[in-house]
Amino acid sequence: MPTARRHFIATGIAGTAALLGLPGCASMAGWTPLLDAAAAPTMDGWSALGEGNWRFVDGTLEGRAGKLGYLLSKQDYADFELKAEFWADADCNSGIFLRCQSRAVVNAGNSYEVNIFDKRPDPSYGTAAIVDFAKAPQPYPQAANRWNTFDVSAKGDRLVVVFNGQQTVDLRNDKFKTGPIALQSAGGVIRFRKVMVRRV
Repeated sequence: MPTARRHFIATGIAGTAALLGLPGCASMAGWTPLLDAAAAPTMDGWSALGEGNWRFVDGTLEGRAGKLGYLLSKQDYADFELKAEFWADADCNSGIFLRCQSRAVVNAGNSYEVNIFDKRPDPSYGTAAIVDFAKAPQPYPQAANRWNTFDVSAKGDRLVVVFNGQQTVDLRNDKFKTGPIALQSAGGVIRFRKVMVRRV
């Protein structure tokens, strides 16, 4: 096939994919995989904190019931968008922490915790809430026993959380301005399949 024709076909396919919002072409421009457990089962982009029981299982990164542990991104992020795919069991206590202020101690007091915790005693800060900053809508979202998505945006003092296509948080707060991203394993079973980030 002539080179010009091959280029025309490739360009047409890429343009169609971008228009349809399909992954892999223009729609993924600027995105960096922090985790792609199926394609590249490695924790090279993370540093471990605590005693979490992390392992790769069936194309996922799994944190299983046990002692508290975190994985922290090796880079800091200020303004960014994040996409995550995760599965949680009914007893799962986990979360994604944003703009962590310390690499030695991670908690909801020194970062923004996008929670994954269906059985939290105060469910208003359960799954899809930002603990102590923004409550989840009623009826309270549930994540147990299925694959879920988070789409998170942190731009200046505005943080937006979208859980399975539903916006659950639109917060204005400037307490934490930059820091690493952290994944938590604290109880039950959490599995992360993909975590992608894009600076904005």
